Amino acid sequence: MSDRYLDFANSNAGRRLVGALGLPAPVRLERWQAGRTRPVDGALLLGGDGPLASAVSGFLNRLTNESFADVEQRFGLSRWTPEQGPKLKALVFDASGLTDTTQLIALRDFFQPALKGLGKCPHVVILGRAPESLKDPLAASAQRALEGFSRSLGKEIRRGGTVQLLYVGKGAEDQLEGALRFFLSPKSAYVSGQVLRLAPCAAQVADWTRPLAGKKALVTGASRGIGAAIAETLARDGAEVVLLDVPAAQAGLDALAARLGGRSLTLDITATDAPAQLVEALPDGIDIVVHNAGITRDKTLAKMSDEFWNAVLNVNLLAPQLLTKALLDAGTLRDDGRVVLLASISGIAGNLGQTNYATSKAGLIGLAAAWAGALGKRGISLNAVAPGFIETQMTAAIPFTIREAGRRMNSMGQGGLPQDVAEAVAWLSQPTTGAVNGQVLRVCGQSLLGA
Repeated sequence: MSDRYLDFANSNAGRRLVGALGLPAPVRLERWQAGRTRPVDGALLLGGDGPLASAVSGFLNRLTNESFADVEQRFGLSRWTPEQGPKLKALVFDASGLTDTTQLIALRDFFQPALKGLGKCPHVVILGRAPESLKDPLAASAQRALEGFSRSLGKEIRRGGTVQLLYVGKGAEDQLEGALRFFLSPKSAYVSGQVLRLAPCAAQVADWTRPLAGKKALVTGASRGIGAAIAETLARDGAEVVLLDVPAAQAGLDALAARLGGRSLTLDITATDAPAQLVEALPDGIDIVVHNAGITRDKTLAKMSDEFWNAVLNVNLLAPQLLTKALLDAGTLRDDGRVVLLASISGIAGNLGQTNYATSKAGLIGLAAAWAGALGKRGISLNAVAPGFIETQMTAAIPFTIREAGRRMNSMGQGGLPQDVAEAVAWLSQPTTGAVNGQVLRVCGQSLLGA
Protein backbone atom coordinates (compact mmCIF):
# COMPACT_ATOMS: atom_id res chain seq x y z
CA MET A 1 0.00 0.00 0.00
CA SER A 2 1.34 3.41 -0.97
CA ASP A 3 2.30 5.93 1.72
CA ARG A 4 1.31 9.16 0.00
CA TYR A 5 2.89 11.45 2.56
CA LEU A 6 6.24 9.60 2.28
CA ASP A 7 6.04 9.89 -1.50
CA PHE A 8 5.22 13.61 -1.28
CA ALA A 9 7.94 14.39 1.30
CA ASN A 10 10.54 12.82 -0.99
CA SER A 11 9.43 14.63 -4.16
CA ASN A 12 11.17 17.83 -5.28
CA ALA A 13 8.18 20.05 -4.51
CA GLY A 14 7.37 18.16 -1.33
CA ARG A 15 10.85 18.57 0.11
CA ARG A 16 10.64 22.34 -0.28
CA LEU A 17 7.17 22.60 1.26
CA VAL A 18 7.87 20.20 4.11
CA GLY A 19 11.05 22.09 4.93
CA ALA A 20 9.33 25.46 4.82
CA LEU A 21 6.51 24.33 7.10
CA GLY A 22 8.73 22.39 9.49
CA LEU A 23 6.81 19.16 8.93
CA PRO A 24 8.27 15.69 9.53
CA ALA A 25 10.42 14.61 6.59
CA PRO A 26 10.76 10.82 6.63
CA VAL A 27 13.53 9.44 4.42
CA ARG A 28 12.74 6.59 2.07
CA LEU A 29 14.65 3.68 3.60
CA GLU A 30 17.27 1.70 1.73
CA ARG A 31 16.57 -2.02 1.69
CA TRP A 32 18.63 -5.02 0.68
CA GLN A 33 18.82 -5.59 -3.06
CA ALA A 34 19.88 -8.70 -4.93
CA GLY A 35 23.43 -8.51 -6.23
CA ARG A 36 25.01 -6.75 -3.25
CA THR A 37 28.33 -8.26 -2.33
CA ARG A 38 28.98 -6.58 1.04
CA PRO A 39 26.76 -5.53 3.92
CA VAL A 40 28.01 -1.92 3.98
CA ASP A 41 27.96 0.07 0.76
CA GLY A 42 30.18 2.95 1.84
CA ALA A 43 32.56 4.04 4.59
CA LEU A 44 32.62 2.44 8.05
CA LEU A 45 34.10 4.16 11.10
CA LEU A 46 35.37 1.93 13.92
CA GLY A 47 35.84 3.50 17.35
CA GLY A 48 37.12 2.40 20.75
CA ASP A 49 40.24 0.38 21.46
CA GLY A 50 38.83 -2.55 23.43
CA PRO A 51 38.80 -6.27 22.60
CA LEU A 52 35.50 -6.08 20.76
CA ALA A 53 36.76 -3.42 18.36
CA SER A 54 39.87 -5.54 17.85
CA ALA A 55 37.67 -8.53 16.98
CA VAL A 56 35.70 -6.42 14.49
CA SER A 57 38.87 -5.14 12.85
CA GLY A 58 39.69 -8.71 11.87
CA PHE A 59 36.78 -8.97 9.44
CA LEU A 60 36.22 -5.34 8.40
CA ASN A 61 37.26 -6.11 4.84
CA ARG A 62 34.34 -8.55 4.60
CA LEU A 63 31.89 -5.85 5.69
CA THR A 64 33.04 -2.98 3.48
CA ASN A 65 35.88 -1.88 1.23
CA GLU A 66 36.28 1.49 2.97
CA SER A 67 37.20 1.50 6.69
CA PHE A 68 38.45 4.20 9.05
CA ALA A 69 39.27 4.54 12.76
CA ASP A 70 38.78 7.38 15.22
CA VAL A 71 42.52 7.43 15.98
CA GLU A 72 45.25 7.46 13.34
CA GLN A 73 46.60 3.97 12.58
CA ARG A 74 44.46 2.26 15.22
CA PHE A 75 43.99 -1.27 13.82
CA GLY A 76 46.13 -0.10 10.90
CA LEU A 77 43.38 2.24 9.66
CA SER A 78 43.46 5.88 8.61
CA ARG A 79 41.77 8.42 10.86
CA TRP A 80 38.39 9.77 9.78
CA THR A 81 37.51 13.44 10.27
CA PRO A 82 34.31 15.28 9.31
CA GLU A 83 36.36 17.83 7.37
CA GLN A 84 38.07 15.26 5.14
CA GLY A 85 35.20 12.77 4.90
CA PRO A 86 34.00 10.65 3.23
CA LYS A 87 30.33 10.42 4.25
CA LEU A 88 29.81 7.59 6.72
CA LYS A 89 27.47 4.69 6.07
CA ALA A 90 28.21 2.72 9.26
CA LEU A 91 29.57 3.33 12.76
CA VAL A 92 30.77 0.73 15.26
CA PHE A 93 31.88 1.84 18.72
CA ASP A 94 33.35 -0.48 21.35
CA ALA A 95 32.06 0.82 24.69
CA SER A 96 32.90 -2.37 26.59
CA GLY A 97 35.84 -0.70 28.34
CA LEU A 98 33.75 2.07 29.93
CA THR A 99 33.77 1.18 33.62
CA ASP A 100 32.65 4.34 35.42
CA THR A 101 30.52 7.41 34.90
CA THR A 102 33.38 9.73 34.00
CA GLN A 103 34.35 7.54 31.06
CA LEU A 104 30.91 7.79 29.45
CA ILE A 105 31.96 11.09 27.89
CA ALA A 106 33.78 8.92 25.33
CA LEU A 107 30.37 8.35 23.77
CA ARG A 108 29.91 12.05 23.11
CA ASP A 109 33.51 12.49 21.98
CA PHE A 110 33.13 9.75 19.34
CA PHE A 111 29.60 10.32 18.10
CA GLN A 112 29.39 14.12 18.10
CA PRO A 113 31.81 14.65 15.21
CA ALA A 114 30.70 11.46 13.45
CA LEU A 115 27.09 12.64 13.31
CA LYS A 116 28.21 15.58 11.18
CA GLY A 117 29.48 13.23 8.50
CA LEU A 118 26.66 10.73 8.12
CA GLY A 119 25.37 9.70 4.73
CA LYS A 120 21.84 8.60 3.95
CA CYS A 121 20.39 5.66 5.94
CA PRO A 122 23.44 5.08 8.17
CA HIS A 123 23.64 2.15 10.60
CA VAL A 124 25.18 2.43 14.08
CA VAL A 125 26.12 -0.39 16.45
CA ILE A 126 27.43 0.12 19.99
CA LEU A 127 29.17 -2.83 21.62
CA GLY A 128 29.25 -3.46 25.36
CA ARG A 129 29.21 -6.08 28.10
CA ALA A 130 25.97 -7.14 29.78
CA PRO A 131 25.63 -5.27 33.11
CA GLU A 132 24.52 -8.43 34.93
CA SER A 133 27.79 -10.12 33.97
CA LEU A 134 29.93 -7.55 35.80
CA LYS A 135 30.89 -7.77 39.46
CA ASP A 136 31.78 -4.09 39.87
CA PRO A 137 28.53 -2.13 40.40
CA LEU A 138 30.08 1.04 38.94
CA ALA A 139 31.07 -0.80 35.77
CA ALA A 140 27.61 -2.39 35.58
CA SER A 141 26.06 1.05 35.95
CA ALA A 142 28.19 2.45 33.14
CA GLN A 143 27.27 -0.41 30.83
CA ARG A 144 23.56 -0.09 31.65
CA ALA A 145 23.83 3.60 30.80
CA LEU A 146 24.54 2.57 27.20
CA GLU A 147 20.88 1.63 26.79
CA GLY A 148 19.64 5.15 27.46
CA PHE A 149 22.30 6.59 25.17
CA SER A 150 21.65 4.22 22.28
CA ARG A 151 17.88 4.60 22.36
CA SER A 152 18.12 8.38 22.55
CA LEU A 153 20.64 8.46 19.71
CA GLY A 154 18.22 6.38 17.66
CA LYS A 155 15.65 9.18 18.00
CA GLU A 156 18.18 11.86 17.06
CA ILE A 157 20.07 10.27 14.19
CA ARG A 158 17.46 11.00 11.48
CA ARG A 159 18.27 10.53 7.75
CA GLY A 160 16.75 7.04 7.91
CA GLY A 161 19.44 5.86 10.33
CA THR A 162 19.36 3.03 12.87
CA VAL A 163 21.10 2.51 16.22
CA GLN A 164 21.52 -0.79 18.12
CA LEU A 165 23.29 -1.91 21.28
CA LEU A 166 24.84 -5.37 21.41
CA TYR A 167 25.99 -6.76 24.76
CA VAL A 168 28.63 -9.33 23.86
CA GLY A 169 29.27 -12.14 26.31
CA LYS A 170 32.73 -13.51 27.03
CA GLY A 171 33.57 -15.99 24.31
CA ALA A 172 30.93 -14.61 21.92
CA GLU A 173 33.32 -12.36 20.03
CA ASP A 174 33.33 -14.74 17.06
CA GLN A 175 29.58 -14.17 16.65
CA LEU A 176 30.00 -10.47 15.96
CA GLU A 177 30.39 -10.83 12.22
CA GLY A 178 26.96 -12.37 11.76
CA ALA A 179 25.31 -9.73 13.91
CA LEU A 180 27.06 -6.83 12.20
CA ARG A 181 26.27 -8.23 8.75
CA PHE A 182 22.63 -7.79 9.69
CA PHE A 183 22.61 -4.62 11.78
CA LEU A 184 24.99 -2.61 9.55
CA SER A 185 23.18 -3.52 6.34
CA PRO A 186 19.84 -2.52 4.76
CA LYS A 187 18.46 -5.83 6.01
CA SER A 188 17.85 -4.03 9.32
CA ALA A 189 16.34 -0.94 7.68
CA TYR A 190 13.32 -0.83 10.02
CA VAL A 191 15.05 -2.09 13.18
CA SER A 192 16.32 0.54 15.60
CA GLY A 193 16.69 1.20 19.31
CA GLN A 194 17.23 -2.49 20.03
CA VAL A 195 19.30 -4.05 22.82
CA LEU A 196 20.37 -7.67 22.29
CA ARG A 197 22.73 -10.05 24.05
CA LEU A 198 25.15 -12.34 22.22
CA ALA A 199 26.27 -15.54 23.93
CA PRO A 200 28.92 -18.06 22.80
CA CYS A 201 27.76 -20.32 19.97
CA ALA A 202 29.79 -22.97 18.18
CA ALA A 203 27.82 -22.82 14.91
CA GLN A 204 29.21 -20.81 12.02
CA VAL A 205 28.01 -19.81 8.56
CA ALA A 206 29.99 -21.41 5.75
CA ASP A 207 28.76 -19.19 2.91
CA TRP A 208 27.43 -15.70 3.67
CA THR A 209 25.77 -15.49 0.25
CA ARG A 210 23.57 -18.48 1.21
CA PRO A 211 23.70 -18.67 5.02
CA LEU A 212 20.77 -21.13 5.22
CA ALA A 213 22.03 -23.57 2.59
CA GLY A 214 21.24 -27.17 3.54
CA LYS A 215 18.52 -26.13 6.00
CA LYS A 216 14.82 -27.00 5.79
CA ALA A 217 12.38 -24.37 7.04
CA LEU A 218 8.69 -24.50 7.95
CA VAL A 219 6.68 -21.26 7.74
CA THR A 220 3.09 -21.13 8.96
CA GLY A 221 0.59 -18.64 7.55
CA ALA A 222 2.77 -18.52 4.44
CA SER A 223 0.35 -17.88 1.61
CA ARG A 224 0.51 -14.07 1.63
CA GLY A 225 1.76 -10.92 3.36
CA ILE A 226 4.48 -11.26 5.95
CA GLY A 227 4.42 -15.07 5.77
CA ALA A 228 5.04 -15.08 2.02
CA ALA A 229 7.85 -12.54 2.43
CA ILE A 230 9.46 -14.74 5.10
CA ALA A 231 9.26 -17.78 2.82
CA GLU A 232 10.81 -15.86 -0.07
CA THR A 233 13.65 -14.53 2.08
CA LEU A 234 14.47 -17.90 3.62
CA ALA A 235 14.53 -19.44 0.14
CA ARG A 236 16.75 -16.60 -1.10
CA ASP A 237 19.19 -17.42 1.68
CA GLY A 238 19.36 -21.05 0.63
CA ALA A 239 16.73 -22.83 2.73
CA GLU A 240 14.37 -25.47 1.39
CA VAL A 241 10.94 -24.20 2.41
CA VAL A 242 7.78 -25.98 3.54
CA LEU A 243 4.85 -23.57 3.39
CA LEU A 244 1.83 -24.14 5.64
CA ASP A 245 -1.54 -22.43 5.64
CA VAL A 246 -5.25 -23.19 5.99
CA PRO A 247 -6.98 -25.25 3.26
CA ALA A 248 -8.81 -22.15 1.97
CA ALA A 249 -5.45 -20.62 0.99
CA GLN A 250 -4.25 -23.65 -1.00
CA ALA A 251 -4.22 -22.02 -4.44
CA GLY A 252 -1.97 -19.16 -3.39
CA LEU A 253 0.12 -21.45 -1.24
CA ASP A 254 0.74 -23.91 -4.08
CA ALA A 255 1.70 -21.11 -6.46
CA LEU A 256 4.22 -19.64 -4.02
CA ALA A 257 5.71 -23.05 -3.21
CA ALA A 258 6.14 -23.79 -6.91
CA ARG A 259 7.86 -20.46 -7.49
CA LEU A 260 10.26 -21.02 -4.57
CA GLY A 261 10.93 -24.66 -5.35
CA GLY A 262 9.39 -25.61 -2.02
CA ARG A 263 6.50 -27.67 -0.79
CA SER A 264 3.01 -26.66 0.34
CA LEU A 265 1.08 -28.11 3.25
CA THR A 266 -2.51 -27.26 4.20
CA LEU A 267 -3.53 -27.72 7.81
CA ASP A 268 -5.83 -26.22 10.41
CA ILE A 269 -3.27 -25.62 13.14
CA THR A 270 -5.98 -25.43 15.80
CA ALA A 271 -7.31 -28.92 15.06
CA THR A 272 -6.94 -31.46 17.85
CA ASP A 273 -4.80 -33.73 15.68
CA ALA A 274 -2.78 -30.90 14.07
CA PRO A 275 0.45 -31.66 16.01
CA ALA A 276 0.36 -35.32 14.96
CA GLN A 277 -0.46 -34.38 11.35
CA LEU A 278 2.44 -31.95 11.22
CA VAL A 279 4.94 -34.49 12.57
CA GLU A 280 3.71 -37.05 10.04
CA ALA A 281 4.08 -34.53 7.20
CA LEU A 282 7.75 -33.89 8.07
CA PRO A 283 9.30 -37.37 8.14
CA ASP A 284 12.76 -36.07 7.22
CA GLY A 285 12.85 -33.50 10.01
CA ILE A 286 13.08 -29.72 10.04
CA ASP A 287 15.78 -27.18 10.99
CA ILE A 288 13.83 -23.91 11.16
CA VAL A 289 10.28 -23.31 12.38
CA VAL A 290 8.65 -19.90 11.91
CA HIS A 291 5.30 -19.48 13.66
CA ASN A 292 3.87 -16.66 11.58
CA ALA A 293 0.19 -17.68 11.42
CA GLY A 294 -1.99 -15.27 13.37
CA ILE A 295 -5.40 -13.63 13.40
CA THR A 296 -7.12 -10.62 14.95
CA ARG A 297 -10.64 -10.39 16.33
CA ASP A 298 -10.75 -6.89 17.77
CA LYS A 299 -13.27 -5.72 20.37
CA THR A 300 -13.00 -3.86 23.64
CA LEU A 301 -13.00 -6.24 26.59
CA ALA A 302 -16.54 -5.22 27.56
CA LYS A 303 -17.76 -6.52 24.19
CA MET A 304 -15.32 -9.44 23.78
CA SER A 305 -17.14 -12.70 23.08
CA ASP A 306 -15.89 -16.16 24.01
CA GLU A 307 -15.61 -16.90 20.29
CA PHE A 308 -13.35 -13.91 19.58
CA TRP A 309 -11.19 -14.53 22.66
CA ASN A 310 -10.70 -18.24 22.08
CA ALA A 311 -10.10 -17.95 18.32
CA VAL A 312 -7.21 -15.53 18.78
CA LEU A 313 -5.62 -17.34 21.72
CA ASN A 314 -5.91 -20.72 20.00
CA VAL A 315 -4.33 -19.63 16.70
CA ASN A 316 -1.76 -17.14 17.97
CA LEU A 317 -0.52 -18.79 21.17
CA LEU A 318 -1.80 -22.29 21.84
CA ALA A 319 -1.04 -23.66 18.37
CA PRO A 320 2.64 -22.55 18.39
CA GLN A 321 3.05 -24.08 21.85
CA LEU A 322 1.52 -27.43 20.91
CA LEU A 323 3.10 -27.68 17.47
CA THR A 324 6.59 -26.85 18.73
CA LYS A 325 6.30 -29.33 21.59
CA ALA A 326 5.18 -32.06 19.18
CA LEU A 327 8.10 -31.36 16.83
CA LEU A 328 10.51 -31.47 19.77
CA ASP A 329 9.08 -34.61 21.37
CA ALA A 330 9.12 -36.50 18.07
CA GLY A 331 12.68 -35.41 17.29
CA THR A 332 11.39 -33.76 14.11
CA LEU A 333 12.99 -30.44 15.05
CA ARG A 334 16.67 -31.22 14.78
CA ASP A 335 19.40 -30.27 17.24
CA ASP A 336 20.83 -26.78 16.56
CA GLY A 337 17.43 -25.82 15.14
CA ARG A 338 15.93 -22.35 15.12
CA VAL A 339 12.41 -21.40 16.22
CA VAL A 340 11.07 -17.89 15.54
CA LEU A 341 7.76 -16.67 16.99
CA LEU A 342 5.95 -13.75 15.36
CA ALA A 343 4.87 -11.57 18.28
CA SER A 344 3.90 -7.88 18.08
CA ILE A 345 4.57 -4.58 19.82
CA SER A 346 0.95 -4.94 20.95
CA GLY A 347 2.24 -7.71 23.20
CA ILE A 348 4.69 -5.22 24.72
CA ALA A 349 2.69 -2.00 24.87
CA GLY A 350 -0.90 -3.25 24.64
CA ASN A 351 -3.48 -1.78 22.29
CA LEU A 352 -7.05 -0.50 22.59
CA GLY A 353 -9.55 -3.16 21.55
CA GLN A 354 -6.92 -5.90 21.38
CA THR A 355 -6.82 -7.50 24.82
CA ASN A 356 -7.04 -10.94 23.20
CA TYR A 357 -4.39 -10.21 20.55
CA ALA A 358 -1.99 -8.48 22.97
CA THR A 359 -2.39 -11.34 25.45
CA SER A 360 -1.51 -13.89 22.79
CA LYS A 361 1.53 -11.98 21.57
CA ALA A 362 2.82 -11.30 25.08
CA GLY A 363 2.43 -15.02 25.72
CA LEU A 364 4.72 -15.78 22.76
CA ILE A 365 7.35 -13.43 24.19
CA GLY A 366 7.04 -15.22 27.52
CA LEU A 367 7.32 -18.59 25.80
CA ALA A 368 10.60 -17.59 24.16
CA ALA A 369 12.07 -16.39 27.45
CA ALA A 370 10.91 -19.40 29.48
CA TRP A 371 11.70 -22.19 27.02
CA ALA A 372 15.01 -20.92 25.68
CA GLY A 373 17.17 -22.35 28.46
CA ALA A 374 15.94 -25.91 28.09
CA LEU A 375 16.10 -25.85 24.31
CA GLY A 376 19.55 -24.30 24.39
CA LYS A 377 20.90 -27.57 25.76
CA ARG A 378 20.19 -29.05 22.33
CA GLY A 379 21.65 -26.04 20.56
CA ILE A 380 18.16 -24.83 19.64
CA SER A 381 17.42 -21.13 19.86
CA LEU A 382 13.92 -19.72 20.40
CA ASN A 383 13.29 -16.02 19.81
CA ALA A 384 10.41 -13.66 19.11
CA VAL A 385 10.14 -10.97 16.44
CA ALA A 386 7.77 -8.13 17.35
CA PRO A 387 6.67 -6.10 14.31
CA GLY A 388 5.24 -2.64 14.66
CA PHE A 389 3.22 -0.93 11.92
CA ILE A 390 3.86 -2.97 8.77
CA GLU A 391 2.24 -2.14 5.42
CA THR A 392 -0.02 -5.17 4.81
CA GLN A 393 -3.59 -5.89 3.80
CA MET A 394 -4.47 -5.90 7.49
CA THR A 395 -3.13 -2.40 8.16
CA ALA A 396 -4.67 -1.15 4.89
CA ALA A 397 -8.07 -1.82 6.43
CA ILE A 398 -7.39 0.40 9.47
CA PRO A 399 -9.26 3.74 9.48
CA PHE A 400 -7.22 6.54 7.87
CA THR A 401 -6.45 8.62 10.98
CA ILE A 402 -5.41 5.61 13.05
CA ARG A 403 -3.34 4.28 10.14
CA GLU A 404 -1.50 7.57 9.74
CA ALA A 405 -0.78 7.72 13.48
CA GLY A 406 0.62 4.20 13.35
CA ARG A 407 2.88 5.12 10.47
CA ARG A 408 4.28 8.28 12.03
CA MET A 409 4.67 7.25 15.68
CA ASN A 410 8.20 5.94 15.32
CA SER A 411 11.66 7.38 14.86
CA MET A 412 11.53 6.83 11.09
CA GLY A 413 8.14 8.42 10.52
CA GLN A 414 6.84 5.62 8.30
CA GLY A 415 5.53 2.08 8.27
CA GLY A 416 7.70 -0.94 7.64
CA LEU A 417 7.41 -3.51 4.86
CA PRO A 418 6.91 -7.28 5.06
CA GLN A 419 10.50 -7.59 3.82
CA ASP A 420 11.72 -5.90 7.01
CA VAL A 421 10.13 -8.57 9.18
CA ALA A 422 11.33 -11.31 6.84
CA GLU A 423 14.95 -10.12 7.03
CA ALA A 424 14.85 -10.22 10.83
CA VAL A 425 13.39 -13.75 10.80
CA ALA A 426 16.01 -14.89 8.29
CA TRP A 427 18.81 -13.52 10.47
CA LEU A 428 17.46 -15.25 13.57
CA SER A 429 17.31 -18.47 11.53
CA GLN A 430 21.03 -18.47 10.72
CA PRO A 431 23.43 -20.89 12.44
CA THR A 432 25.39 -18.10 14.15
CA THR A 433 22.30 -16.61 15.77
CA GLY A 434 22.25 -19.46 18.21
CA ALA A 435 24.13 -16.69 20.02
CA VAL A 436 20.74 -15.00 20.48
CA ASN A 437 18.26 -16.99 22.55
CA GLY A 438 15.06 -16.19 24.47
CA GLN A 439 15.02 -12.60 23.25
CA VAL A 440 12.68 -10.22 21.43
CA LEU A 441 13.71 -8.29 18.33
CA ARG A 442 11.35 -5.41 17.54
CA VAL A 443 10.90 -4.50 13.87
CA CYS A 444 9.08 -1.24 14.41
CA GLY A 445 11.25 1.70 13.34
CA GLN A 446 11.82 2.38 17.06
CA SER A 447 8.12 2.83 17.79
CA LEU A 448 7.17 5.31 20.46
CA LEU A 449 4.94 2.60 21.96
CA GLY A 450 6.24 0.14 24.53
CA ALA A 451 9.78 -0.41 25.78
